Amino acid sequence: MTTTRIRVLLCDDHELVRRGVRSLLEPDLTIDVVGEAASADEAISLAADLEPDVVVMDVRMPGRSGVEACRDIRSAREATKVLMLTSFTDDEALFTAIMAGASGYLVKNIGGNDFVSDIHKVAGGQSLLDPAVTDRVLARLRGDLGPTTGETGDDLTPQERRVLMLMAEGLTNRQIGEQINLAEKTVKNYVSNVLMKLGLARRAEVAAYMARRRPGGDNPGSSWP
Repeated sequence: MTTTRIRVLLCDDHELVRRGVRSLLEPDLTIDVVGEAASADEAISLAADLEPDVVVMDVRMPGRSGVEACRDIRSAREATKVLMLTSFTDDEALFTAIMAGASGYLVKNIGGNDFVSDIHKVAGGQSLLDPAVTDRVLARLRGDLGPTTGETGDDLTPQERRVLMLMAEGLTNRQIGEQINLAEKTVKNYVSNVLMKLGLARRAEVAAYMARRRPGGDNPGSSWP
């Protein structure tokens, strides 16, 4: 009788972390670590080539974030599950990871046996949330902690609002970067965060969103800035 092995891709910009996670997984004979990535872009490329069952993804990395990589990987291949890892609990990062399609979110101080067990759970289609933050995230999803995503945009930072206004004018990421003196990759991160916070799927929806916030729109009471 043969057992289907779980194909796992590791993504973390720190080699020692990748080695540590690999050492936890390799003794389990039902798991194959099929590749390692040191950046979000590399993870997206390897996920397309290797078609892993589970991607273990660091939330914060230089350049594009793990959340962005999660969204792209899940969009390209729904069968691939993404398990986010972080060094600390962060409600905003957790919320955006869930919205990007992550199957789980764990802090890096999790026990080794629990981590291996969670790989099996995610591969089997279960959704995981760290118990320490589950209640707060569910409250955010219900809208109990302030403006609901996509309602007013009141939770945007000043820089995110500037990026939003330039997006509404139809500027590209490069043009926005030139306007506010930011690298193009940094602008891309801001654009991703703005779309997530506003509950929008594409840049093309920004103009309609802004029109609804202007006087005379569908929701003029929320007009800003």
